[in-house]
This record gives sequence, structure tokens and C-alpha cells, in this order.
Amino acid sequence: MTVASDYRYGVSGTAHTHAYLMPVVERLLANIGTQPTIFELGCGNGSTAAYLASKGYSIVGVDPSQSGIEIAKANYPQCRLELGSSEEDLPAQFGAFDIVLSLEVVEHVFSPRRYASVVGELLKPGGIAIVSTPYHSYIKNLALALTGKMDQHFTALWEGGHIKFFSKKTLSALMEKSGFKVVGFYGAGRLPYLWKSMILVGKAR
Repeated sequence: MTVASDYRYGVSGTAHTHAYLMPVVERLLANIGTQPTIFELGCGNGSTAAYLASKGYSIVGVDPSQSGIEIAKANYPQCRLELGSSEEDLPAQFGAFDIVLSLEVVEHVFSPRRYASVVGELLKPGGIAIVSTPYHSYIKNLALALTGKMDQHFTALWEGGHIKFFSKKTLSALMEKSGFKVVGFYGAGRLPYLWKSMILVGKAR
């Protein structure tokens, strides 16, 4: 995926989002049943892929961040983690998978439609996409405005950073236009309707 800039990584540990996203992701994966093959689109420094691999999942990942992949290869050599983005022919390189996992990525890409299309191309027929992004709604945005945290939340001074801001409606529309049936939507972190992130589960048609 073409992003606003090269997201720089300096450490191999998990991001702060891991604490509230992974419990939901693990429940979703467990509900799928047999150990599926997973492709992580936007694997960053490899920490999530390594965590899931330690749980027995077969996982491959790509990320456009040079620094992230350097850290991933140095710290998690047991995983296949490569430089790559949704601007490339990923299915030709890696094949098709039962699940595409993409956490906190879509808000960084210039072309969400291309991103969603590639998610579909990477899936086997009937495969599942698990996509997370920061949660936005009228209620949450009003709360941000009333508490004076709007500027902090929208990361205007972050080089690169978030360039798209999705609601449940717009993220669902993006995935449905790319051929998915939305089969689940989950909030993660904080109180309901003030969630930090939302996780969409879509089934390839």
C-alpha cells in the first residue's frame, strides 16, 4: 500500500494497540475453527505475526516500511516477512490465504480502494478479511471536541500518520464495493461507542 511516508520503527516490541486489538482478533481466529493460513497486510515490525506464529498459526506478512522489515527479519526469522505493499502483485508473489489480517493500516493509505481490492485478491474463495482502523462516530468526535482532544486525535502534525478517517458506514462501504460481505463489526478499547478502534470482518464472495 502506498502510504504518506515510510513509517519508522525503532523497536521490535508490540505497539500499544496490541493490548486491545489482539484479544478480539484471537477470539475471531478461534471461532474460525481449524488453524487457517494468514496473510498480514501491513505487518510493521513483525511483532503481531510473531505472536500469532507462537500460537501455531501459519502467517506471512508484508510492509512497505524498510525499518520495520529490517527489525522483523532480525528479530523474527521464523516468519516470512517481506517488503511489499498493496501497489504490488502480492497474490502472484505469495498465493492465496484463508485470512487476510490488516490492523491499523487502511487509515494510512492513499488508495483505500486499491488496498481493499488487494485484500480480496489475496483470499481464497470464501476467505475472511479482518481489518481494523481507529473508530470514528458523531458521538466520539463530539466527545473529542468537548474535551479538547480533537487536534491530538487527528494527528495533523504527524509526518505521514493517519490520512483517512473511517466510520462504520464508510469502512463497510469500502469493503462491500470490493466484493466483501460484512459479517461482523467489533469495537476494541475503551467504552462502547467511544472505542479506540473498530474491527470489520468481511467474507469474500
